[in-house]
Amino acid sequence: MKKIINGVDQVENEMIQGMVKAYPQYLRKLDCGNVVVRAEKKEGKVALISGGGSGHEPAHGGYVGEGMLDAAVAGAVFTSPTPDQILEGIKAVAADQGVLMVIKNYTGDVMNFEMAGEMAEMEGIPVKQVVVNDDVAVKDSLYTVGRRGVAGTVFVHKIAGAKAEAGASLDEVQAVAQKVIDNVRTMGMAIKPCTVPASGQPGFELTDEEMEVGIGIHGEPGTHREPLKKADEIVDMLLEKILADIDYTGREVAVMINGSGATPLMELFIINNHVADVLAAKGVKVYKTLVGNYMTSIEMAGFSISLLRLDDEMKELLDAKADTPAFKA
Repeated sequence: MKKIINGVDQVENEMIQGMVKAYPQYLRKLDCGNVVVRAEKKEGKVALISGGGSGHEPAHGGYVGEGMLDAAVAGAVFTSPTPDQILEGIKAVAADQGVLMVIKNYTGDVMNFEMAGEMAEMEGIPVKQVVVNDDVAVKDSLYTVGRRGVAGTVFVHKIAGAKAEAGASLDEVQAVAQKVIDNVRTMGMAIKPCTVPASGQPGFELTDEEMEVGIGIHGEPGTHREPLKKADEIVDMLLEKILADIDYTGREVAVMINGSGATPLMELFIINNHVADVLAAKGVKVYKTLVGNYMTSIEMAGFSISLLRLDDEMKELLDAKADTPAFKA
């Protein structure tokens, strides 16, 4: 294993410390584990908390700031944070208006966030949740019952965060977050695995001539493995599955071309070039496009495509001000 680290047991802590030292105007680290909150607490409004295993940077700490999250909780690499860490995050950001938990659909994340939410409610904090399940690749996986939550989660952070920033109620923030979930679909692929520091071995093996289609953000198997194709053919394959899941015809969409951590921007823009052409040919109007590393898998080489079907409210909230280390609008 080749990693630029000091020690396997310090990866997550030193990563969070480095992030906070890079962005002290945005972030503050709590004393209890790897929990980051806004440097200046948002008062009198609904707070948003999210998180999950480390290794997906800039998710989730990079989205803490104005117009998005109030707190992010990082577990060990690809491992859910514990309920007590999540509870401390909730308590640190909660106001009377309550807290919305944005959870990706992985069994450990759902169980631990729900447990933390129940404990917070016992302390008098109103808590609601949404569970993101945007991955169209597989119905069930090694880590989930139902579809996985992947890069579309960033759209939930942005739109629900803007709704909370505008002073909406907890029910209203939950409703718009659920609306995003109902209208976003994602599918990805990979050509090279990543290595979790604690294991020291690649999560899977691919030859130079192979690709994994429908892979998860932890390196979970996808729908199938096949010979590597040209970029346009890969895009066609992923978009076919996404567009078949809900009807985007005649609608405006936000597009996210998300890198898995080791995919050059050059290649992501090549991918977006064909995505835009296919959508135009199918009568789907692109309102906004995001290209870059938004939810990674350490150094996995690959990408995902997310399409969010928009209405006027979501467009307004997507355009609303956001000022975080990893996302600005």
